[in-house]
Amino acid sequence: MKAILGCPMLALAFAIATVPAEAKGCIKGAIVGGIAGHYAGHHAVVGAAAGCVIGHHMAKKHELETQTPSPNQSH
Repeated sequence: MKAILGCPMLALAFAIATVPAEAKGCIKGAIVGGIAGHYAGHHAVVGAAAGCVIGHHMAKKHELETQTPSPNQSH
């Protein structure tokens, strides 16, 4: 069963790795998600993928918050 799921996952990992993209927050989220997924029923790959998506979203949200001035600031 692991070979059936492992080969497509490995191919997907190589395909994703070759696509240039900003990975801000993805690595940290993948590590945390992988660990959480491992302890939540041996779903480390699913946890890492979800953690990457959430980490990237949170990093982008934080970046947008720091770039836009708040309405209380005067010029």
